[in-house]
Amino acid sequence: MGQHSPQFGSVADVAQRLAAAGYLADAAIATTVFLADRLAKPLLVEGPAGVGKTELAKALATATDAELIRLQCYEGLDEARALYEWNYKKQLLRIQVSTGSATGESWDEVHDDIFTEEFLLARPLLAAIRRTGPTVLLIDETDKADVEVEGLLLEVLSDFQVTVPELGTIVASRRPIVVLTSNATRELSEALKRRCLYLALDYPSAEREREIVQAKVPDLAPKLAEQLVGTVRALRALELKKSPSIAETLDWAHTLLALGLTTLDEAAVKSTLGVVLKHASDQERAATELRLN
Repeated sequence: MGQHSPQFGSVADVAQRLAAAGYLADAAIATTVFLADRLAKPLLVEGPAGVGKTELAKALATATDAELIRLQCYEGLDEARALYEWNYKKQLLRIQVSTGSATGESWDEVHDDIFTEEFLLARPLLAAIRRTGPTVLLIDETDKADVEVEGLLLEVLSDFQVTVPELGTIVASRRPIVVLTSNATRELSEALKRRCLYLALDYPSAEREREIVQAKVPDLAPKLAEQLVGTVRALRALELKKSPSIAETLDWAHTLLALGLTTLDEAAVKSTLGVVLKHASDQERAATELRLN
């Protein structure tokens, strides 16, 4: 199963190092990350798009000086793209060279030669298992993958080993920190959830989002930051196709700074709304509800 060396000494250590990596974690986040690390369990982070799930994994990699390996899930993702596949073009060239040479190699000899490390293409899951240095494996948007991929994840995350029939079983010498994210578009299997620690992420409180804005855009006036966060929260309260993410809040902050605006009045909101709302219907609803017409 591979050895696991805890990366954090305490919950406070998690919070401090994540903050140094640019991620402001509250007590619940810091505690869950600490336990996932200490108990060597995958961490399943679930919540709406734009609340910082992927950013948490990136900050975790920075905080532990680890390489981030990302498996982006999507409908139709198969084992070859997630785990490994053979370099068929290179294998074919090798076969052509062998059959065209005067050495008279048998098929068995050629077969043994083409199914070797030289022709193996490691995809994210296998790449993470084979790494000997610190690694954070991010399995992003797990809910977008098919149920069959969940079965593959169960196998890999249970034993942290992969069997390649032609090469044998490859066992992790050092277990990666694993973060799975889900936008909750479908329910993940109970079997997968049982293997993970669970963290539900939602949009931050107004106070915490102001702290994030001030930390990431320090030149923005505190009063303007407060207006900005208040407006973003008002937008999120509407029934929109896509609510503004934390990243879009920060984009808006940078926009206001670039334009030299000192207050977020109706004119400023109307002229910059495209920074945070990317659907015409959302902009129309916001204009109506916020009376920007």
